[in-house]
Parts: sequence; structure tokens; C-alpha cells
Amino acid sequence: MAQMNRRRALQLLAALGTTGLAAGCGPGDDGTDQAAPGSPVKIGLIVPGSGPNKVIGDEIANGFQLFLATHGQQLGGHPVTVVPAEEGDSVATGKAAVDRLLKEGVLALTGVVNPAVMTGIRDTVEDARVPLIGSNASPATLQGVVFIWRTSYVLDEPGVALGEYLRQNLDPSSRIAIFGTQGAGSRDVVNGLRRGYEQGRRLTEDPIYTPDYANPSKGAYAGPIRKALGRRPDAVFCHYTGAQAVQFVKQLYDEGYRGPIYAPGFLTEGTVLDQLDDGEKGRDRALIEKYGIETALNYSADLNNTANRVFASAYRKTFNTSPTTYAMASYDAALVLDKAIRLTGGNVSPQQVNLALGTIGQVDSPRGPWQFNQPRTPQQKWYLRKVQLDGRMLSNVVINELATLG
Repeated sequence: MAQMNRRRALQLLAALGTTGLAAGCGPGDDGTDQAAPGSPVKIGLIVPGSGPNKVIGDEIANGFQLFLATHGQQLGGHPVTVVPAEEGDSVATGKAAVDRLLKEGVLALTGVVNPAVMTGIRDTVEDARVPLIGSNASPATLQGVVFIWRTSYVLDEPGVALGEYLRQNLDPSSRIAIFGTQGAGSRDVVNGLRRGYEQGRRLTEDPIYTPDYANPSKGAYAGPIRKALGRRPDAVFCHYTGAQAVQFVKQLYDEGYRGPIYAPGFLTEGTVLDQLDDGEKGRDRALIEKYGIETALNYSADLNNTANRVFASAYRKTFNTSPTTYAMASYDAALVLDKAIRLTGGNVSPQQVNLALGTIGQVDSPRGPWQFNQPRTPQQKWYLRKVQLDGRMLSNVVINELATLG
């Protein structure tokens, strides 16, 4: 499915390229390098085309391209040429992508999957004075920026939302085993969990941080899981995505865990549920149905609002799969750029677009209404989702609203 999505995104990119070469939109300090009303503009799209984050990159590309495909291949009345750049898997490759796109005279940047890359390119983007609308979760340490906006969320927020929920719904004596990958991302999530949960009580178990495997083996997590289960936890909280999420859940059950799992929504996004729903003679599906996986996220494809019905229907029709939070946040990145470019009145420069981004107000999004807060991230609702059968397939079904954060 991911390969099909990637092919479709590349087809859309090729189609967009026929709109003509963009006029240069230079980042001049006096704002004189502008695109004339209705003239073509370039947008730089930074996503990984290989490696473990490729699936997320595909969905981010799909979401952005879908907005353009359903809005006349334009943003704010200007024909758009999307210039893709390879994010790679390191700060160095991400910075190289930004440098190349800036040389090409892009009006704005978007994408960026890896939180470490977002932190690493901060100074380059701020010095260039070209707006970046990041469309994946952002590190909590990224503060005080002027030209970097995010349409996803800050990494500690799902931990905060779930921490408050668990504090209200678990017995104070409950033991929660906490797992995550090594690195700043999981630490942000766990710090958020502590802030939400530790109000009149505390988490008694130390987090277990496992290596950040690109493709974990079938026994990669067995030792740490066995150690945690020896303390007889009442619940498990974890932060994994993609192949890591699949292997962690499978190995958790392999080691005999029979209890609820709580996590940020990454755990069950994309193709994870398809892989958990396959093989083992239905064991994983049966255990999920019996003991439950509940996640906190800012989006679910089954949200019942007009914007989501339009978006989700178009996404399924185009890519033959349901949209994820990654695709939705990228769709919204195009949406806010469309609004901001329109607000400039036609003669657009990167600096004018950046100023306009601060004035767009409420966004009518598939996730529900949201708006940028002062740190340039969304103030938005968080939803509690439970993995349930939707027809014959496992799906993330919204069962409640958790909080409004941001």
C-alpha cells in the first residue's frame, strides 16, 4: 500500500510540474522580491523517500498533494510547483534539503518527519526568513521561533492528554510500565505523561527506553518486556511507531502480557493495525479486542464533521486507504498556506506570507476547528481512540474527547 501511495504522490507531483516553472520568491530583507498576482510560486516539500520513516513521508506528500488536486493546483490564487527534497535520516541530510530548496527560491517550506531534523534546521530556516510549516510532531524544545509553524502538535501533548485520562480512570495504586525509544521524542512524550498524571499521585515505574531500531527483530524487545512484566504492571504505556509498534505489541503478547495498552496515536497509525490483524491465527486481534489498546491523538478518520467527510472521502478515493494524522496535518499545511497567501493580497514574498500566517484565525480542519497559538503550534482538541472492529477490520474509533491543548 505504501508503494502505491508513493507512486500516486509522484504522479501528482509530475502533474503539478506541468503548471510551469515558478518565479523566484527571494527572501529579501526589504520584501521587494515578490511574485506578481496570480504568478506561479514554488513550495519546498521535505520528506524521506526511503528508510523507516518513508511511510510517514508518503502520507505527508499525499496530504499536501490532495489539497492541491482538489483546489485547482493553486494556493491563494497562485499556480504551485511543488519541489520535493529528500529529508534522509539525519540532521545533515535534512539541512542539505533545506539549503537546496532555499537556493531554488521557494516561497515556503513544508513537511519534515524527523523531530531531530526539525531542531537541526531551525537556525537555517530562521536566518533565511522563509516560513516552514512542519506537518509532523514537533519537539518540545523548539521554542522562540518566528518562521517555523507546525500543523501537527508538540510531542509532549499526547502524554499530557493520556496522563490526565489515566489519573482519572486508574486506581491510585496502579503500576504502569512505561516504554519508548531512546531519544528526545520519547522523553517528551513521557514528560507529558508525568505532567498529566502526577497530580496528587506519582508514576512508580522508571521508563524503559529501548534502542531506536529501524526494523526490530522478533526478539528485540523481549528482554526489557520480561523485566517490566516481572513487576506485574496493571497497564502499559508506550511510544512506538510503524515496524517498531508492530513488533512491540506482538512481543508484549508473546511474553504473556494480558492487560490494557495506552499510547500516543502513532502506535496504531498507518499500516500497523493491518499487520497486527494478520497472522498468528488471529491471536493478536483477539487479545486486542479483549484487553484493549487506547490511544490519544488529534485526529481520527471517522470524525463526523463536514471538513473531514470531504477530506477522508477524497483521500480514500485517491489513495485507496484511510487518511492518518500525518496526511491530515499536511493537508492542513496546504490549507493554511492557501489562506496566508490569499491574505497577502497577491504580491507575495516569504516574509509577507509569514506575517499572514499569524492572522488566519480559526482553521476549519478535518480534525475539527483549531488555531495557531503564540508558539506557532495548534490549539486543538485531543481524542481518545480505541482499537475496535469496524466491519471486518481493526480501526481506530473515537470514543471520547480528552482535552483541548496548545
